[in-house]
Amino acid sequence: QVQLVESGGGLVQAGGSLRLSCAASGRTFSIDYMGWFRQAPGKEREFVAAISRSGARTLHADSVKGRFTISRDNAKNTMYLQMNSLKPEDTAVYYCAADRAGAWGMVMRATEYDYWGQGTQVTVSS
Repeated sequence: QVQLVESGGGLVQAGGSLRLSCAASGRTFSIDYMGWFRQAPGKEREFVAAISRSGARTLHADSVKGRFTISRDNAKNTMYLQMNSLKPEDTAVYYCAADRAGAWGMVMRATEYDYWGQGTQVTVSS
C-alpha cells in the first residue's frame, strides 16, 4: 500500500503563487507515474498535471500550461505542484494520485490511478 498526503494549500489573491507538496509513504518503490487533479464545487474532478517515474516526462492541462509546473523528488518520495499566476477559477480541492503501472497515454484519466490523497484546498480570491 501507498499513502499520499498533500500539503501547501491555502488562500491566495489572484496573481499569487502556491506550492503544493505530496508526500508518499509505504511501498513507494511500486509507484510509477504520479499526477495532480482538482475538483471545484459542483464540478467533476479534472486532470491538472502528471509526471513520469523519472521525471523526464510531464504533461500539463491546457488550462494551467505556462502557469503550473509539476516536479518530483524521488529521494524524498515527494511530488510538487508549483502554481503561479493563480486565477479565481483555479479554486478547488487539489488531489495527488499515484499509479503502480500503466500507459503514459492514460495519465489524464483519474480511473487509472491506484492511490489518492485526501486533498488540500486552494482558494484564489479576486
